[in-house]
This record gives sequence, structure tokens and C-alpha cells, in this order.
Amino acid sequence: MDMLIDGQWVSTAERIPVEDPWDGSVVDTVPRGTPEHVDRAISAAVKAFRSWRFSTVAQRMEVLRRVADTVAQNLEEFARLIAREGSKTIREARKEVRRCVNTLSLSAEEARRLYGQTIPFDSFPGGEHRHGYWYREPIGVVAAITPFNDPLNLVAHKLGPAIAGGNTVVLKPATVTPLSALSLAKAFQDAGLPPGVLNVVTGPGGEVGDPLVADPRVRMVSFTGGVEAGLHITRLAGLKKVGMELGSNSPVIVMADADFHRAVEDTVSGAFWAAGQNCIGVQRVYVQRPIFERYLEAFVARTKAYKVGPKLEEDCDMGPVITEAEARRIESWIAEARAAGATVHCGGQRGGPVGTVVEPTVLTGVTMAMKLGCQEVFGPVVALWPFDELEEAVEAANSVDYGLHAAIFTRSLAAAFYAIKHLECGGVIVNDSTDYRLDQMPFGGVKNSGLGREGVAFALLEMTEPKVVCFTE
Repeated sequence: MDMLIDGQWVSTAERIPVEDPWDGSVVDTVPRGTPEHVDRAISAAVKAFRSWRFSTVAQRMEVLRRVADTVAQNLEEFARLIAREGSKTIREARKEVRRCVNTLSLSAEEARRLYGQTIPFDSFPGGEHRHGYWYREPIGVVAAITPFNDPLNLVAHKLGPAIAGGNTVVLKPATVTPLSALSLAKAFQDAGLPPGVLNVVTGPGGEVGDPLVADPRVRMVSFTGGVEAGLHITRLAGLKKVGMELGSNSPVIVMADADFHRAVEDTVSGAFWAAGQNCIGVQRVYVQRPIFERYLEAFVARTKAYKVGPKLEEDCDMGPVITEAEARRIESWIAEARAAGATVHCGGQRGGPVGTVVEPTVLTGVTMAMKLGCQEVFGPVVALWPFDELEEAVEAANSVDYGLHAAIFTRSLAAAFYAIKHLECGGVIVNDSTDYRLDQMPFGGVKNSGLGREGVAFALLEMTEPKVVCFTE
């Protein structure tokens, strides 16, 4: 596949292989973009914005609906591409495609809800003969930088609201999983999106991401990724709007009165979905002491039942992590915890055809001095702790520098509302794992988990600006 710049598909002499992390086979290649390609893409976006900003809401809606229909009609093709280039199993990939269709459909609908409001200028002396209102207009060129773990839907979460709001976009997808994004860009082109409104540049972050972020013609950077990369972007961006989702170390609290079976099933699924490479995946589980031993036994048994293997097999529960380097890092974190006194109840080994498979791993005895306790593992690893009182569990849940999602399993409304009030995070999920997201809800976190909110309607507000109009009689 090639890059998309100003409506043209652009190749380069140097290509980047996109490898299937399961066996290392090459799925396809993409161009290695340069700063010159970034400059051309931004120039195209600036030029296209001059007219696209005045496109009608109906025109934007029609494009988004056509793209949603194309993705829905080619669900299996998109799903297989997601599964091949990334870590998801085919069943997980199909769910992502369905979510992408929903995200694009929501974007089309929210385009018509970008309301303004009249202003009572006569509410203050001197405004008696003034009348007016405010409305929202597009911000301009949006730089969208997306991660590998949701290579289709997280792209849609940036493109959908940006285009619905009348902006133009330069997209830099993750270098290891760019194919889904390029396929989605082709669907936008086929849907009649004018040249230059959407541009896609592929290549390493240091080579194409940095000049994209630093360019003053870009008016907003929308980024999903790690904290270190986020900090780097804030230093480069200059005076422009920045929206970031930077991950987490998500806690789940399981009270003794919880629906036991449901809590086990949901937290295991939440821990190992997409091989744990999930910003709202379960990493820490706090279980009330009266049920802790029973819960640990059931959790380990359910984890051991997971089928890990080739992602395209229908009964596969979990595939590999994205690269061997990531697998080795995760393996080293497990080894560090074990050496410092943690107990590994299952998993902990690395294998697979090219060393990218990390077994689903369950530990106890993890301390907050260990990386597994206080940092984001972004892999299939989860730690369990016992607790006595809810206040103790909430304090432990809040003890890290992240705050994206947290969850509690309980039948007590009092316990649920205590957790809702006191957990420091962007979302509290009651009687489900942290790994739940509806694409229309505000999504984001506090502390090192990011800035601003995604979720279509909320991203649309981030990607537009209010403009005041005042008439004097």
C-alpha cells in the first residue's frame, strides 16, 4: 500500500515491511515517508481547508455514511487485515470493525448536532441594542497520530469527528500497523472526500511525526500512545491545541458481595483482551479478603483455559504481543517481580514462532515498587491483592500516576457510589471490568492518562472553536 497525499497515492524507493507478529511473515509494505512528504501533506491540507471548511453539514454526513457502509460491507476483509498486521484474534478484530462502523455513523450524526446559542447582550448595561449568537467553526488542520493496538477504530475516532467538524487531517498511523488506516483512507477517497482533506503519511515517528507535530500550520494534535511520546509531543507542539490519551494501569475492586462468576469472567477478559495491549485493560485486581483465595483459584483456572495461538483460528482466545522487543520487555518485568518476591501463579513464559507470545500471566505479592505495580505493562499480565475495607482498596487504586478507567464489582449501592466519588479517573465502571468503552461516551483520563476527551461528540467539540457574532442596532 502507498501513502495518500493531496488525493494521490505516493510511493517511495525505501519501503517498510509490515510483519505479522505471530510468525514474522510480511503482510505488505508501506512507504518510508520523509519530512518533505509531511510538508506536502500539510500544504495539501491547508489548501483543502479553504473550501472544505465551508462544506455543508449534509455533505460531510454523506461522506461519513458512505465510508461506514463501505467498512460494514467489507467487514471480513478489514477484520483479517487487523488480525494479520496486529495482535488481535479474528474475533477481536471483527468487533473492532463493527465499532469502527459505529464510530463513523456517530460522527455523521453528530455533525448535525454542532449547535450554537443566542447571547443576551442586554443582560449588562450598554448591551441594550445588541443582538447576537455564537456558533462553532472548524479549527483547521488536525494532526492525528494513532497507536497499533486499535489500528482501525482509533483512526476512525480521529478522522470521523475531524471531518464532521469541517477540518482537514494529516494522519500518521502506527508504523507497525498502518494497513488498516490506509484501507480506511481509500474508503474515504472512494466516498467522494475531496483531495487534500485527508492525507496519510507513513513512517517512523522521529522522521515524520516530529515535523508534523511541530509545524505551525497544524492547529491541533490528536495523539493516542504512551506517556513519554506524549511528553515529547507537548515539547514540540508549540502554540496549538493538543488532545492526548496516554494509557493507564487500570484497577478493579471486587467486593465480597459481588457476583463472583461474573467478576472472574469479566476481569480475566479485561486483562487479556488483545494480549493485554489495551489502555483500559485490567492490570490490578483488589479482592476483598473473605473471597480472595477462592477468587484467585478461579481466576487462575480461567486464565489457564485460555487458548493462545494463531490469531485467525476461530477458537483462539489470545494472540502475540506486537513485537519481540515488547515481549522481551514484558518478560523482564515479570522476572523482576518474581526476583523481588512476587509469586507467579500461571504464565510468565515467552514463546511462539518468533518469540512474540507472552503467556497470560497472574501474580500475587506485587509491590508498588515493582514496574508491574506502578507502570503500564501493556501486555497479558495481571496482579491480584487482598484488601479488608473499601477505603483501603480505593486508596491503593489511586496510588499510581494514571487515572483512565477504574471498576468495582458489588451489589451495594453505597459501595458503588463511594467508589464513584473517590476513584481518581476518567470513568468508573460498575459490575464490569475497566475494559468497557462505548464509542459515544466521553473517553479520557486524569493525571498521566491524558488531556481532553475523545468520544465522537466530545472530540468534535475539541476539534472546533466557538465564534461570537454581535450585531448593534
